[in-house]
Amino acid sequence: MAEFVMKDMIQKRGLTDQFHIASAATSMEEIGNPVHPGTRRKLAEHGIRTDGKRAVQLRRTDYEKYDYLIAMEQYNIRRMQSIVGKDPDNKICCLLDFSEHPRDIADPWYSGNFDVTYDDIVEGCEAMLQKITDLSK
Repeated sequence: MAEFVMKDMIQKRGLTDQFHIASAATSMEEIGNPVHPGTRRKLAEHGIRTDGKRAVQLRRTDYEKYDYLIAMEQYNIRRMQSIVGKDPDNKICCLLDFSEHPRDIADPWYSGNFDVTYDDIVEGCEAMLQKITDLSK
């Protein structure tokens, strides 16, 4: 969900050529599967499409490829660290660490509440984008 929310925000601000945004799983359970139907429905309510996306797993080489490796919650942080190894550049963090109210984002796979997850992701993406654009000034 966060990948597509952030891509939508970037596109609406005309910044698409300045970012490369992708998502990857920390487990192998969903590898190759399309975006969860509940996530697709929630994003579609906001005019956001997920066509063609299939789950891939995070790789050790992603650490060098990206400026940020963003998790939704602490469990994902630990899984990311076990995959990529050390984090000398402090690239790994939770999305809502950028917000005024850092916290984990509940996985709607377990909670069933795609509305709360969407709202938290929007909050985190807005805060992260603000920080990135402030840094580039």
